Amino acid sequence: MLESLHITANDFGFEVQISTQTALAQKWRIYEMGMHYYGRTYHEGKKINWKDGLKALWYLVRYRISPGN
Repeated sequence: MLESLHITANDFGFEVQISTQTALAQKWRIYEMGMHYYGRTYHEGKKINWKDGLKALWYLVRYRISPGN
């Protein structure tokens, strides 16, 4: 499966790109699995913020329109 994907993103966008290409290919099923973890606080070095959410939305639109990019 991984060999058939064309990954171009080199940041958090690669997760969106892999998910989008997998869903659009309709050859495989995506399963959500629960897990337990303790997230970091901002004091401990949390790096994600609202800009990352906007970037993820941009990647969703970009890869949905042109999945090969």
